[in-house]
Amino acid sequence: MHKDLLRLARGERAVRGHLALCLAAAVLAGLLVLAQAELLAGVLSGRFATSALGLLALVVAVRAALGLLQGVAAGRTVAGVKTALRHRLLGRLRDMGPARLAAHRSGELVTLTGRGLDALDPYLSGYLPAVAVAGVVPVAVLVRLFAADLTSALIVLVTVPLIPVFGALVGMHTKAVTERQWRALARLGGHFLDVVRGLPTLRAFGRARYQAEVIARVADAHRAATMRTLRVAFLSSLVLELAASLSLALVAVPVGLRLLSGSLDLSAALLVLLLAPEAYLPLRVMGNKFHAAMEGVAAADEAFAVLDERADPPAEERAEQRPATGAGSGNGATIGTVTGAGLVTGAGLTAGAGSGDDATIGTVTGAGAMDRVRAGNGADGGAAPEIRLENVTVRYPGREDAALEDVSLVIAPGERVALVGESGAGKSTLLHLLLGFVTPASGRVLVDGVELRELRESRADELAEPAERTENGNRAGPAGLPGLMGLDAWRARLAFVPQRPHLFAASVADNIRLGAPGATDAEVRAAARAAHADEFVSALSEGYGTVLGERGANLSAGQRQRVALARAFCRPSAGLLLLDEPTARLDGRSEAAVVAATRELAEGRTAVIVAHRPAMIDIADRVIRIADGRVVAAAPAGEAR
Repeated sequence: MHKDLLRLARGERAVRGHLALCLAAAVLAGLLVLAQAELLAGVLSGRFATSALGLLALVVAVRAALGLLQGVAAGRTVAGVKTALRHRLLGRLRDMGPARLAAHRSGELVTLTGRGLDALDPYLSGYLPAVAVAGVVPVAVLVRLFAADLTSALIVLVTVPLIPVFGALVGMHTKAVTERQWRALARLGGHFLDVVRGLPTLRAFGRARYQAEVIARVADAHRAATMRTLRVAFLSSLVLELAASLSLALVAVPVGLRLLSGSLDLSAALLVLLLAPEAYLPLRVMGNKFHAAMEGVAAADEAFAVLDERADPPAEERAEQRPATGAGSGNGATIGTVTGAGLVTGAGLTAGAGSGDDATIGTVTGAGAMDRVRAGNGADGGAAPEIRLENVTVRYPGREDAALEDVSLVIAPGERVALVGESGAGKSTLLHLLLGFVTPASGRVLVDGVELRELRESRADELAEPAERTENGNRAGPAGLPGLMGLDAWRARLAFVPQRPHLFAASVADNIRLGAPGATDAEVRAAARAAHADEFVSALSEGYGTVLGERGANLSAGQRQRVALARAFCRPSAGLLLLDEPTARLDGRSEAAVVAATRELAEGRTAVIVAHRPAMIDIADRVIRIADGRVVAAAPAGEAR
């Protein structure tokens, strides 16, 4: 029995009812076999009149109706469990973020959420009802056999345990073989998807034929694993059938001899011969269903392993690593405040005396930034937040070096900051930190004085417990955002433009309104105009209704980037703008359009921009240089160049 699946089924109210109905129908249909055998034995022996055949037909009809009811309830149970598990799995993958998702091959995750969870059908609709029947019907049959014939009942009592014993011995081997088959299938799906995605590159370098050979080898390995699994399943069925047949022979031969000698009457003999197979049948069926369900069990194990994957350090570890308020220590960089002239006017924002090798780095608030701070709001009323990092260290699983190490930083409301540095220095990690995709191993990230970790924990509480509802029925959420909780509420306040935005196989308008599903067509067009995308979108065959290829295959890199910027413009309530090298790999004309749109988008918002090119750095009020996961320098944008 898979405890996690059963816990999931019990936790879903609709699924719980369907599962209970399915199991009850299966058990009741199994118990009716006693009445069926009793009536048939009585009619054949002459103990009951032939009119009892009508009652026998009724019992058979009821068993058929219960079988139909069991099938319907099992189908709804399967659909409910798979839907709930897929929702949880997709929600978990969303919350993991790209940093932790990098540890999983996307093709394997696609196989798991699709083909893998579909393999749960035999387990939920076949194995679970078989377990319920096997736990009740053999006991009821034994009780009736003890009342009919003690000798036969004792033989059945001794031989019945042989079925589950042999089934368990074979099942352990079957589980290992099936897990190998599932891993082969996941490897095939993952590698095939990777090859399809990289096919243009492979063809450009003449490696397509080699990868075709690799896929053939992986597919052959999966075929061999599948055939090995089927071979074990057929052999296990042979073992169970042989054990049951020998056990039945031990019952039937003595019954026949005693019937000939006259020590056993015909009615009891017929009843024993009709009921004895029913004591073994549920156990044999359970064994066969177990083999059919093993692929689903392996997929469920993998799914719950992803769901249970630890995202954050333990609470005790976080408490030990959290810096004390008061004295700054270690090698952290304490951020002060710099005026428009670029002079340090504050000794730092850490209370108490600094010690160790702390470096004081200023926060630039030039004239333009000061005006935005006085305004205090983003476009259309979205508050521009203050971002504060205090001695933050980020480590990725399986890596010894820290991605960010002891970073302290303050970004004022409405300030535009450019992050520069070599690839791998930690710039994108800092963005992922603000997005909530990664959690610091030590230190704190505060948004307007609220620790981002608290928002993560409120998100976890929301997933674990039903959320409260407001008066109008919406889910209650912080910051006056009905329907959102924790990290969801925080992410509703920001707009993120990645280096390689993903465009879906949907219309241009639907791609733009991805972050604002309720946006009207007029708002979508206004966002596109602001992002300098309206001209090329209008020139498409169906304008904003043109369906794009997956990943925006029929658009240029610059056009895809401007659609991503239009998404950000379509979120007027966003007070924080995060951009990860939006002009990378763009030509001069496309870069100029993206820079102009970004400059307008950043007005009135706090902006954190990962940039390499001078045109994008010019937008910033301050430039922060990161090297080896540390902040090494900060200066006004003009001085940084």
